[in-house]
Amino acid sequence: ILLPPLTPTRTPTRRPPVDSRRCFFLVPPSHPGVFIKLTSLDENSDCDNTMRALSFLLNLGAAGAWIAASPFRPPLGAALRPTAMMASKGDSVSFAKYEGLGNDFILIDDRDKSEPSLTPEQSERLCDRNFCVGGDGVIFALKSPEGDDEYDFTMRIYNSDGSEPEMCGNGIRCLAQFLKDLGEDAKSYRINTLAGPIVPVMNSDGTVTVDMGEPELIGPNVPTTLEPNFEGESVVEQTIECESGKEWKVSAVSMGNPHAIIFVDDLEKDIDFERDGPELESHPAFPAKTNVEFVQVLSPTHLKMKVWERGAGPTLACGTGTCALVVAAIRAGKIPRNPEGGSELGTRVTLPGGDLFIEWREENNRVYMTGPATLSFQGSALLK
Repeated sequence: ILLPPLTPTRTPTRRPPVDSRRCFFLVPPSHPGVFIKLTSLDENSDCDNTMRALSFLLNLGAAGAWIAASPFRPPLGAALRPTAMMASKGDSVSFAKYEGLGNDFILIDDRDKSEPSLTPEQSERLCDRNFCVGGDGVIFALKSPEGDDEYDFTMRIYNSDGSEPEMCGNGIRCLAQFLKDLGEDAKSYRINTLAGPIVPVMNSDGTVTVDMGEPELIGPNVPTTLEPNFEGESVVEQTIECESGKEWKVSAVSMGNPHAIIFVDDLEKDIDFERDGPELESHPAFPAKTNVEFVQVLSPTHLKMKVWERGAGPTLACGTGTCALVVAAIRAGKIPRNPEGGSELGTRVTLPGGDLFIEWREENNRVYMTGPATLSFQGSALLK
């Protein structure tokens, strides 16, 4: 049997590599929906393992094992099996992988449960990019609180280190898209989170707009022990010194979780990201630790940022952080609240993974975030 040639294509790297791996996608042209990912561990290897994998794939083809992919994706509900009330080692866990501007999450369908079916430790292992699925966190779609008609669903999330944040802006957009793909088709969803009620709205262009609520500006409530230096006991560009001896001007804002925002002239030259990020995350001035956003003002309508997330480290995007930094930029006088010539969606914020649009409305003091959420793939994983 003559098989069509398999074409190796080098995949683009979206995050800094953790080792010297090379990844290839092998795609049979006759079956464009089928791909196999091959990994070479050494840039200088003779690709013996790759050749053995190719031989195996050819044998699969000769045996008629290639399956033509359907051009239509069935609803996720038809593919995902419910997870046991509490999964154990050796169990298979059905999941769907979503990303919001590269901030990627493993979504678990627990709509029949009130508590997550995985422990923080199991979630941490599931997020391991070398030994399991990989992700910045695991998000659980849970049923609404018993006897509470205010909510449609509950969201819980465990970070890649097993810690539990109050909320996640990119994560809740992914959750909304997940619910829609599961067949819970609605214009909006009322989500119960540890940060309070959050309402994502599904837009016709495929993006999701989320009412993120009012920012918390009172320093002790963020929480931070930094001395309030602005109206309403808030902290705006207050001086903070790190163990390394570096001094920063920090603004503290909570969007249900704490954020330390620092404005710099140049994101590439003014920070040592891998050192400054974790040092600020664990600074004693933030008793619950903090997310850290470094921000460069490009124009009155455009900001650029890098984020070091509490419990996850560097990520390609952070929704709550993007909301917090726009609020901080307005309060510090870096940008106007209602700029001329800006987008009707609000201030454009460029993150490593792409753009979000943030609007802080004067009439109700609430922050609105608009951005994408995309299904990457779905499957099942073995708990180790």
